[in-house]
Amino acid sequence: MICFKNGQQIDCIPVMDRAFHYGDGCFSTARFHQNVFQLETLHLARLKLSAERLFLKVDFEDLQRSLDALQQQFAVLNGTLKIILSRGEGTRGYALPEHAADIYVLYEPGPVVEFQPVLIQSGVLQQAIGLNMPGLVGIKTLNRLEQVLLKKEAQQRQWSEALVTDVQGAVVEGISSNCFIRINDGWVTPELRYNGVHGVMRAEILNRMQQHNVVCIQRFVDFDEIKNIQALFFCNALNPMKIVRQLDERLLDAQTCIELSETLQLNQLTAHA
Repeated sequence: MICFKNGQQIDCIPVMDRAFHYGDGCFSTARFHQNVFQLETLHLARLKLSAERLFLKVDFEDLQRSLDALQQQFAVLNGTLKIILSRGEGTRGYALPEHAADIYVLYEPGPVVEFQPVLIQSGVLQQAIGLNMPGLVGIKTLNRLEQVLLKKEAQQRQWSEALVTDVQGAVVEGISSNCFIRINDGWVTPELRYNGVHGVMRAEILNRMQQHNVVCIQRFVDFDEIKNIQALFFCNALNPMKIVRQLDERLLDAQTCIELSETLQLNQLTAHA
C-alpha cells in the first residue's frame, strides 16, 4: 500500500493526529479501474459536504497532487483508493485546532476485475445501530465502531454482508453497503434520515433508475416488512451489486436483480455521475 499526506508520500502517521485519538474526520473508499477513478464526482462532492459539516478546512488541491503522483508511479491504476480527511495534529482535549485539515490518500494496487453481480447468502443481524446527531447523518466519519461490531456478528454467521436495522426497528443498510429492496413488486431503498451513509453507488443507482424509468421509492422500511422482501441487493463503491439469493432461511428472487443490473449497465462506471 502507498500512502500520501497532503501530496507527499509518507510511511508513518503522527501519533497526535486527531483521526487516531477521536476519529476526527471522514473518508471515502473508491475504485480505480484502468486509470478511471470511478464515480469521482460523487466521491469528491460527498467529501466536500462532509468537510463542511465537520468544520474541516481542506485544500483539495493536496488531493489532486497525491493523485498526480500516483499517476506518475503507475502506468495504469487498478486498485482501491481510500481518501481520509483528518483534522490533523492537536493537543489533548476536544477543542478544535485552527490549522488546515490533512488529506491522506492510500492506494492499494489490485488485479483488473470486470464487474459481475455477486450472489451471496445473508440475513438480518441481531445487533441494531443507533441514531446519529443530525449533522453526522450520511457522513462516513472515521468512527466506525458500530460497523466493526456488526462485521464481527456477520463473520460468526459466515455472511459477507447482512441487513442492518436500527434501535427504532427500521431497516437502514448493510454493514458496509447500502441496500435496495423489492417489496410488493416495487423497488424501495431505505430513507436515511436518522442514520446510515449516503453511499455514492446508491446515488448512482438511483440516478440510473430514474434515467431508465425504473421506479424506486425512498422511504422508511419497518422491521415487520422484512418477511415480505422479494429481492434484495447491497451496493457500494467497490461492488455495485451483491445479490442476496437467500435471506436467513428464505430464498429470494435473484434473477430480478440480475436483470436490473443489465438494465442499469452497472458494469460501465465512469468518473462522472
